[in-house]
Amino acid sequence: RNVALILSILLTVASLALVAYRGLNLGIDFVGGQVVRATFAQPVDIEDLRGRVGALDVGEASIQEFGDNRTYQIRLPKPEGPEAAANQVVTDVRAMIGREYPGATVTAGESVSGKVSGELAWDGALAIAFAMLGIAIYIWFRFEWQFGVGALMTLFHDVSVVFGFFALTQLQVDLNIVAAFLAIVGYSLNDTVVIYDRIREDMRKYPKMPILALLNQSLNETLSRTMVT
Repeated sequence: RNVALILSILLTVASLALVAYRGLNLGIDFVGGQVVRATFAQPVDIEDLRGRVGALDVGEASIQEFGDNRTYQIRLPKPEGPEAAANQVVTDVRAMIGREYPGATVTAGESVSGKVSGELAWDGALAIAFAMLGIAIYIWFRFEWQFGVGALMTLFHDVSVVFGFFALTQLQVDLNIVAAFLAIVGYSLNDTVVIYDRIREDMRKYPKMPILALLNQSLNETLSRTMVT
């Protein structure tokens, strides 16, 4: 357990340091920008599309496949300057798609302003923070305050490590990723409560068993479910 604790602490500290040093690659949901969704008449290679969009000099585009290799969502950073500059970026991409890919249709083109994206970033952070706080209070009342502290530390560890992964890989963080973080919090809580329930049962069943042995037994009894979760 000491080795595992040390590794977890090091992993958490390293993750926080990565986030502070490298930062997160925030998507247009948080920094503002444009979204263009296009459907092509024929299957399109994503690298070919990325190269053609890049040749327009519209910034670092994020291109995602939607269901198949005929529908793509193109996310573009918000250019500096007036709103007309942002509209021109979308116009250039639309024109390129129509010129280079006959039969293609642009089914969506929308803009996210910097003000809206800032509000989304704040709301996303609040959602994660309030979820963790609510969980800690729930466990405090259901079990004991020590269990609540343990659950909060566990959630902090889990979320921090995933943040560190995104900082390391520079994968884009958007509202879908915020939803994924909340899912991680939910699954982590689910497994934590199951383990706590087993610990409480074993404490009643084996009142004289040393606490470390009891915790070890409870963890082993729930290990297969933890792995599945």
